[in-house]
Amino acid sequence: MMRSLFSGVSGLKVHQTKMDVIGNNISNVNTIGFKASSVTFSDVFYQTTQSASGPNATTGTTGRNAMQIGLGSSVAAITSNITTSGASQRTDNPFDVMIDGDNFFIVNSGGSNYFTKSGSFNVDAQGTLCTSSGAAVMGWQVDPEDVTKTIAAAVTPLTIMSPENLYAEPEATTAVYVSGNIDSKDTQIASDTGSSINMSFFDSLGNSYTAEMKVWQTDDSTNVYEVGIADIKDSTGQSIFVRKVVDDTTKEVTYTNSSISSITLGGVTFQVGEIDEKDGTFKMDDADGPLLNFNSATGEFVRIGDSDPAETSMSFSVSSDANSPFKDIDVDFSSITMYASSGSSSLEANKGSLEGTGAGRQKGNMTGVSIDASGKIYGKYDNGDSRLLGQIAVANFANPAGLEAVGNSMYSATQNSGDFDGVGQDPTAGGGSLSTGVLEMSNVDLAQQFTDMITTQRGYQANSRIITTSDTLLEELINLKR
Repeated sequence: MMRSLFSGVSGLKVHQTKMDVIGNNISNVNTIGFKASSVTFSDVFYQTTQSASGPNATTGTTGRNAMQIGLGSSVAAITSNITTSGASQRTDNPFDVMIDGDNFFIVNSGGSNYFTKSGSFNVDAQGTLCTSSGAAVMGWQVDPEDVTKTIAAAVTPLTIMSPENLYAEPEATTAVYVSGNIDSKDTQIASDTGSSINMSFFDSLGNSYTAEMKVWQTDDSTNVYEVGIADIKDSTGQSIFVRKVVDDTTKEVTYTNSSISSITLGGVTFQVGEIDEKDGTFKMDDADGPLLNFNSATGEFVRIGDSDPAETSMSFSVSSDANSPFKDIDVDFSSITMYASSGSSSLEANKGSLEGTGAGRQKGNMTGVSIDASGKIYGKYDNGDSRLLGQIAVANFANPAGLEAVGNSMYSATQNSGDFDGVGQDPTAGGGSLSTGVLEMSNVDLAQQFTDMITTQRGYQANSRIITTSDTLLEELINLKR
């Protein structure tokens, strides 16, 4: 039988394989994170009819090359073009992430870790970040000792919307600063009425309160002012010192003392006076409150009382009970001045210290999620809080082309790709980064695929001609009998 027949058959097979690969590439031209493959051929066995010989000076013969007849072709390799990035497609979806670099996302499906370039993520019913095929996105968890960092340990699923992450814990106010100006010629501040400062604060449960602080001028000095507390009201406008009682039978409403009967400001305790049982009104018992001292020549605030060294802040305490939700608040007066201002004073209390700490906050509900360039995932809450929820880790391989495709845009590690250490690395390691709201599309080049399709078609056509021509030769051989 003619060898050309089998060479032609092998040619048809390898060109059919190449057409299969081209077809797969084109069918995935719009598949997120898809990497195109290419086929290379190689020749196979040769039948040697005469071996090569060297020149022989004794016999006077020259060297001769070997005479070999090839027996067709085979597929040498099917290589995935995995290191070439696809085009970027903007989606503005915060869960769509693209890797800039040669790294891979780590996902877990059925208990096994796989790797993908497809960053189209979403969140399942348990709040776990996952792929569209249901594989959990893997990463690092938040360090319980420092909630601003993650621990680079063995990767685990990122359950970013677990019940405990859907809200931000409240925080009690621990610092307040008073700003503004006192005019010594202000008739209101010079009277017993004084000037009011509404100081808002939170307890450790996130409840909001407003303390009505009074400042008035002392009788014997125009640069010394006394501070006191008139009332503290909750978010409904009800005084925390008064308890409302409703008779079950007559539905008559009366008022009496609550469990809080005093407050402390700057070391001075203010007792709650008698509660009017009909309307709930009361007055704080008279007490000499802490004093604010100003420099009469410059108008600058000097100190509180006669403190030495000079203190510019005082402590405000609602309760001394260790189990109380109220926390001590440091009230800073260092920012106020005593300048002439057309006979009017303007004082304002601001939550937090001058350095921006201790403001406290209410309980917050999650309003959004963001992912930064290093893969850190942050939750955004309606109380202004931002919390680290975890970090996406990535994997890098010595030979990415050695990964084995397993479907659903996922790859598994092989002996030729290199092993995954189970920990991964930071996405910014080696100059890489993540981009959110963007997806990496397929890197299939249609122009190249159509060109390869033409050459493959012609190659297949030529090999089929080898078979038909060989058949014609065999037919001529058979016809010799006639």
